Amino acid sequence: MSSAILIILISLGLGLVGGVVMHRSDFCLAGAIRDIFLFRHSPLFPSLVLLIALNIVFIEIARLAGWVVYELPSSSFGMPSLTTLAGGFFFGIGMVLAGGCVVGALYKFGAGSLSAFVAIMGMVVGSFAYVSLHPYWAGLAQKTRLSESATLPQLLGLNQTVTMAVVVLLLLYMVARWQRQGVLVRPSFVPGFLQPWTAGVLLALITVVSFITVGMPLGITTSYSKAGAYAAQLVAPAWIASQDFLQLRGFTYYSPLTERVLTAGPGPYLDGLSLVQFPLIGGIVLGSFFSSVQMKKFTIHWNVPGIQLVSAMLGGVLMGMASRMSPACNVWHLLGGIPLLSLQSALFFIGLFPGAWIGTRLLTHYVVRV
Repeated sequence: MSSAILIILISLGLGLVGGVVMHRSDFCLAGAIRDIFLFRHSPLFPSLVLLIALNIVFIEIARLAGWVVYELPSSSFGMPSLTTLAGGFFFGIGMVLAGGCVVGALYKFGAGSLSAFVAIMGMVVGSFAYVSLHPYWAGLAQKTRLSESATLPQLLGLNQTVTMAVVVLLLLYMVARWQRQGVLVRPSFVPGFLQPWTAGVLLALITVVSFITVGMPLGITTSYSKAGAYAAQLVAPAWIASQDFLQLRGFTYYSPLTERVLTAGPGPYLDGLSLVQFPLIGGIVLGSFFSSVQMKKFTIHWNVPGIQLVSAMLGGVLMGMASRMSPACNVWHLLGGIPLLSLQSALFFIGLFPGAWIGTRLLTHYVVRV
């Protein structure tokens, strides 16, 4: 079996497991932050913090054991810039309006959600719409760079492992307080339901397995750019060839299975990213579909108010554009960058909160009035 086929099968398998886990727990990264502003509390947020803490532990253990090789800054997690903060802000608005983030929309679509499908189409449109904006945005990113350090340990001049240990202890202290308050467990009488904290543990394991076997954390949205570019190439191949952004292959990662560095980019060509992200996307949708069928909960929701479909489309477009502005989505930053203490990912995470607040105001005022 060739290494490329093995990468595809591993990514598909991780997606399948992830789709089942997220569907059975309704673990939505967007909901974890949105509910803070929508309901004044978020049952999912403590589990998200637990997930991040475990990712830090698992990935650092893998690095110290020699199972994961990475250096920061890299093409995966670059230098901190105000453009990343802005990207997180717009992404926060979009994920609330869309009713889910880039991965939440996938598992909800797998369970039959029409609005989730509309949001996915919006993300493809938004990712592709960024193409013309790229030259200006890339220049702005250079002008608004905040530091020459890529990570918190580099910024503070501290040992990486020691800094991570301190951060983990702080996060686990927060989780322990939530556990004593009883907010880690959600009441449910649905057979097969997974507690969010259990989902957090499993998703952390999926992330580190991806790092060890494939060579990168979970990510999705660059493939949305690819999908849009493939569609546009059918009608405007000359324009596609003239766009610098779609010719980029600046993203690189070391693939343990091929034992070489693979290049990737957002354009309409098969590359190292295609081997990972397209099977991952398909696996999440199929995993959620199989889970919903097994639980006898699969239903295609056709009767969706038009205003909600409009909101899903607009939210998807915003997320698609913001994920290129950042330049990555919440899954990549929260499950990959934050555990590495990337300053770029920290800025994205910070930007999500004011964005989610504004998105919630828009949602409750124009879409679902409460």
